Amino acid sequence: MQPVVTVGLDGSPESLAAARWAADEADKRRLTLRLLHAWPLLSPEPAHASSEVDQNYWAKRLVHTARAEAQARHPGLTVVGSLVAKDPHEALLQAASESEMTVLGSHGMGSVESYFMGEVSMPVVAHADCPVVLVRAAARDRGADPAPAGRVVVAVKLNGSCDGLLDFAFHSAAARDVPLLVAHGRSVPLHARVPWGVDHQVTEEMTRDAQHELSMLLRPWREKYPQVDVVESIRLVSPAKAGVQASAGAALLVVGRRAPRHGGAAHLGPVAHAAIHHGRCPVAVVPHD
Repeated sequence: MQPVVTVGLDGSPESLAAARWAADEADKRRLTLRLLHAWPLLSPEPAHASSEVDQNYWAKRLVHTARAEAQARHPGLTVVGSLVAKDPHEALLQAASESEMTVLGSHGMGSVESYFMGEVSMPVVAHADCPVVLVRAAARDRGADPAPAGRVVVAVKLNGSCDGLLDFAFHSAAARDVPLLVAHGRSVPLHARVPWGVDHQVTEEMTRDAQHELSMLLRPWREKYPQVDVVESIRLVSPAKAGVQASAGAALLVVGRRAPRHGGAAHLGPVAHAAIHHGRCPVAVVPHD
């Protein structure tokens, strides 16, 4: 099957914003865009039916409208529509196994949740074989001016391999021709805290160590993607807070999810949870070893 970016559609403003974002991304990466609407109650296709009797009319219209908009914005983009009579969670996980990337709408924390965010989005993020990007409603859909395109931010830990995470982040920055900010957070230990603040000797040593480790980690990726302008950021806060803070004004925040080993249960760590609930830009959750 030709490589695709799959976006889940449910008709909400968030899913339509996700479709626009996915179309832009598919065009940048020169991939096919697949618009997926899944619902168990979709009816079998009749041989001939008018809109008055076609029970799938509104589902077809949703996909058709999103497809027309994507092709108008990107005339050279290949777009396919897909109506699936399955549970959305099941359909999206199946689609993710066949996709380079899956894109879903997100309400973020504190909003009324659609079936995509919560019942569907979080399990898909936790179990999908490919990166899953969560997109909030576009600024124009909220009645605000859209933010200018910014850099890509990736939140990294330094205790294990994160090749898949860094490859996705560098590729995303290269496709956009924007800088990549690599953010690492490291909490100050309790013994370094003093009544008037922190022991600066300890924090300076922590920062030097982290900068050295981060530079060594990024060296092969700078060589692989020499066109990407890389900025390193060390913050003496929790890794979760460092990622969210660094993503202010970003075009994309990239975080990792450890792939389960030996049949273990999939789960999201605190960095991914913080990014999904508190990040203001699209968030890509990338499974990696």
